[in-house]
Amino acid sequence: MVNIDDFVKRLETVMDYYSLSTSAFADKIGVQRSSMSHLLSGRNKPSLDFVMKISEVFPDVNLYWILFGTGNFPNSNKENSKEIIKPIPPISSDENLGKDLFSKIDSKEENKIERKISSELEKINFSFENEEIEKIVIFYKNGRFKAYSS
Repeated sequence: MVNIDDFVKRLETVMDYYSLSTSAFADKIGVQRSSMSHLLSGRNKPSLDFVMKISEVFPDVNLYWILFGTGNFPNSNKENSKEIIKPIPPISSDENLGKDLFSKIDSKEENKIERKISSELEKINFSFENEEIEKIVIFYKNGRFKAYSS
């Protein structure tokens, strides 16, 4: 479980590292300034979308570190690595992954989708200047996810 007070301290550490005010940080990751204010005051908890935006815009932020305090920050060995990596676009699929969050996917359909995703992933160039992909996580609409490690 994420300790909100500790999460806020780590979030403030990230903002200090990048020399960003609360407003500038909110603008940078594309959230409303009021959302940042509510989060920093402890009124609201961080959403998955909020955490993923931090991860997309600031690649030096280790997800385990920002959420649980385990791991390192900054994530890379570069001392002043402040580059922004654009997120990978979603993989197009002719398959409908479900009508809603509660639709069930049978195992045959799931295997077919996983094979299609695997073949699509092989086509994408994942090289980022001597960096290797460690893990790819696929989130399904039904709330499940699958993690692929190298």
